[in-house]
Amino acid sequence: MKLLAASLLALGLGFAGISASQAMPVGPIGPAQAAPADVIQVAQGCGPGFHRGPYGACRPLYSCPPGWHPGPYGKRCYPNRRW
Repeated sequence: MKLLAASLLALGLGFAGISASQAMPVGPIGPAQAAPADVIQVAQGCGPGFHRGPYGACRPLYSCPPGWHPGPYGKRCYPNRRW
């Protein structure tokens, strides 16, 4: 009988904890609201002048002049070959 009472108490506390937790609170249903002033929006988490590369690393946001192409990791420009 004690084991049954203890297991029911544990089960009740477990269900109480599950119902009280909120991983993501429900937002307003109306039109979208603007972000608060204390939130700084950054493109893809890399900061200004950078973007995410193919493997998720931050890369500089620049392009090479015409006739040139970026090398590995986009850190240097190489001339295009003309056959």
